[in-house]
Amino acid sequence: MSKEKSMEVGMVWSLVDVKLLLTSLLVLCSLATVLQLLPSLSCLSSTTTTTTTSQSQVLNFSTPNPPKETLDLHSGIVKRAFNAVGSAAYLFVQMGAYRGGANTFAIVGLGSKPLHVFSNPTFRCVWIPHSDTNRSIATTGYKILPDWGYGRVYTVVVVNCTFPEDVGVNGSGGQLVVHATTGGGGDKGLDLEESFVAIDEKQGSFNMTELTSAPPKHDILYCGSSLYGNLSPQRVREWMAYHVRLFGPRAHFVFHDAGGVHPEVLDVLRPWMAMGILTLQDIREQERFDGYYHNQFLIVNDCLHRYRHAAKWMFFFDIDEFLYIASKSTLRSLLDSLSGYTQFTIEQMPMSNKLCLSSDAGKTPRMWGFEKLVYRDVKRGVRRDRKYAIQPRNVFATGVHMSQNVAGRTLHKLDGRIKYFHYHGTISDRREPCRQFVNATDLIFENSPYVFDNTLRVLAGSVKRYELKAIGSRLVRTRQ
Repeated sequence: MSKEKSMEVGMVWSLVDVKLLLTSLLVLCSLATVLQLLPSLSCLSSTTTTTTTSQSQVLNFSTPNPPKETLDLHSGIVKRAFNAVGSAAYLFVQMGAYRGGANTFAIVGLGSKPLHVFSNPTFRCVWIPHSDTNRSIATTGYKILPDWGYGRVYTVVVVNCTFPEDVGVNGSGGQLVVHATTGGGGDKGLDLEESFVAIDEKQGSFNMTELTSAPPKHDILYCGSSLYGNLSPQRVREWMAYHVRLFGPRAHFVFHDAGGVHPEVLDVLRPWMAMGILTLQDIREQERFDGYYHNQFLIVNDCLHRYRHAAKWMFFFDIDEFLYIASKSTLRSLLDSLSGYTQFTIEQMPMSNKLCLSSDAGKTPRMWGFEKLVYRDVKRGVRRDRKYAIQPRNVFATGVHMSQNVAGRTLHKLDGRIKYFHYHGTISDRREPCRQFVNATDLIFENSPYVFDNTLRVLAGSVKRYELKAIGSRLVRTRQ
C-alpha cells in the first residue's frame, strides 16, 4: 500500500515539474516576443519625440515664411518676393595687423572674393588713444588684392591705414579700429558694416626709433610658404642645412605649418629652433577658409608685414628649391651690388626628380637628394616660374612669385649670378627618388631633353660637414 502511495506521489511531482517547465517556456517565449517589439516601440517613441521637437522648432523658427507672391489685379502682373537666408562668406578674416611707421599700419586678412571682384567693400580706420578716447582720428583705408585673382571663396586683402599725422608715437598706446562695409555687395539694398579692433597697442610698447631707425636685426629673412602634406623629413633636413650655410649667421627662417610639420619633420627642425635660427608658426586654422593653395598669398603677406623692419632682405621660395650663387661671388656681395633695387627675381633650373647616375646605384639611400638628382631639364620655349627677394621696407604687399606693389626698381636679368634649382615633388615623396639610372651626359626622358648637371652635387660634402659642426650628429638617422 505504501509503495502504491509512493508511486502516486512521484507521478504528481512529475506532473508538477512538467507544468513548471511548460509555464517557464511560455514566459520565455512571451519575453522574446516582447523584446522583438521593443526596438520598434523605441523607434516609434524616438520618432514621436523627434516629430514633436521638429514641430516645436518650426513653430519657434525666426526666419521669414516662404516668399510671397502678389497678383496686381489691375495689371495682371504677379509680383515675386525673395527671402535671403544666411551668408556665403565672412566680410573680413584678420590674420595680423602691424605698424609700418609713425602714422601707418597694415592689416592682413581674407575677404569674400565675389564681394571684392564685383562690388566695392570699403575700410575706414580710426585710431583711438588710450589716454584720451575723445581725440580719435580717422582715415580711409586703402586696400590691395595681391593674389593675382587666384583666390577661391576668399581672396587676400591687405588694408593700408595711413593717417594724416603721427599716432601713438608718445608711447601712450591706443587702439586701431577698422570699420569694414560690404559696399552694397551681396545686397544692393543694404550697405552692412562690421567693426573690429585690429591692434590694441599697450602703453609703452611702441618705440619709433627701434622700429624705423635702428639697423635691421637680420641681413636676410626667409619667409616660407604654407607647408602641407606628408613631407619628407630627410628632404627638409637637407634644405635647412644647405640654406643656413648659404645665408650665414645673420639670417633667420620663418616656417608656416599648414599640416605638413608632422612629428618626424619637427624633429628635424628642433635643433635649428633651439639655436634661434628658425621660427615655426602653426597656421592650420586657416584651412577653415577656402583660399588659394592653403592660403599661400595670405601667409607671405603676413610674413612681409610682420618682419618688414626686422630684415634688410627677404627671400621667397619653396623648400624643394635650392638657391645657388655663382662661384665668382658670395650672397653678401651680390646683395650689396643690388642695394639700389627693391626687388630682383631669380631664374629657375628645373631638375629631374627621377634620374640618377648608374655609378650611384646601390649607394643612393645614403646620398642626399641634391647630391644624386643630377639631370636638368633643358626644354626650350617653356615659361618657368621665378622666385624673388625684396627689401621689405619698400614693399606694400607681395605675391608667391614676385611683388607687384613695390616702391623702387625691379631687376629680372642677373646673368646667372643667382639661380635656383627646383626638385619638383621631391619634398612630398617619402620614397627613394631615384627611379631610373642612366650613364649619359644628355638624354631624352619622358619627352623632355635632359643634361647632366652636378652644380649642387659638388657642394654636398661641404653642407654635410657644416650640419655636423652646427648641430652635431642628431639627424644622421633621419628617414626619407
